Amino acid sequence: MATETIWHAPDGHAVRRIDWPGAAEKPRGSILFLPGRGDAYEKYLESLEEWHRAGWRVTGADWRGQAGSGRLGGDAVTGHISDFNVWVEDLAALWADWVAKTPGPHVLAAHSMGGQVVLRALVEKRVDPDAVFLSAPMLGMSGPPLPLSVLHGVAKMMTRVGDPKRQAWKWSEKPGELPLGRATLLTHDNDRYEDEGWWRDKRPELVMGPASWHWVERAYASWRELEEEGALESVQTPVLIISTSSDKLVSHESNVRAAQRLPNGELMELGKEAAHEVLREVDAVRDPIMQRIADFLASHAPAKAH
Repeated sequence: MATETIWHAPDGHAVRRIDWPGAAEKPRGSILFLPGRGDAYEKYLESLEEWHRAGWRVTGADWRGQAGSGRLGGDAVTGHISDFNVWVEDLAALWADWVAKTPGPHVLAAHSMGGQVVLRALVEKRVDPDAVFLSAPMLGMSGPPLPLSVLHGVAKMMTRVGDPKRQAWKWSEKPGELPLGRATLLTHDNDRYEDEGWWRDKRPELVMGPASWHWVERAYASWRELEEEGALESVQTPVLIISTSSDKLVSHESNVRAAQRLPNGELMELGKEAAHEVLREVDAVRDPIMQRIADFLASHAPAKAH
């Protein structure tokens, strides 16, 4: 049975988490999963439960400022953060607490924006997992084919010509309503997509819309940290990146390049069959992904002898 609790960051900020206890006698190990921008762990309950059934002790958690962990912008729906370093600090603290209370091997996993924060924490030696797997990580953002320095410069300018907490893109005419066409960006599975709407209706605090311009500018700044020479090359942890060339939200090219730069990086490359939310795709696409993750963990985070 999963239980929802609150974890308090070192500065006291309340962060939601959900835990599956794992096998009583011989736990397979422990997985900590973090979602993407504007996400909630509710969207990944199916995957979290599946890992739990495979014998893992599983934890999912929000990022501060979204889902059930408060808001940091000027309203209840805009995604905002002062700096991605705040999330790196939160992850480092949560990781230390979690590892001390859970059986190894310890695995860190994340989706989209969460993947960028996880890699930042790895580069900065703030976490020490046995293995990492990342679902469509935001190691770059899909957009105009311009140099990163130019894109970052434009974002900086946009934070100066208006309220930096204003929304960076249009959402829908009705605040809180999911925009038309959003489903095609995320998954080909209508039932899994509609599950998100069900949770939003049941738990209105999960509703989040566009990010602020300040978030966009800080996202580019964080991306540049990973592009620094030697950054990813310093990470010895085995990392599996699952990425799709059809992604319209994050840069598939950046993900491919990251897998090549990581000394122990692996890439599962998908195509037109998969949209951004690869863990929420149709079964024909999702099942091989879950199997690849299981095989990766069997190789790099094998069960400890009892």
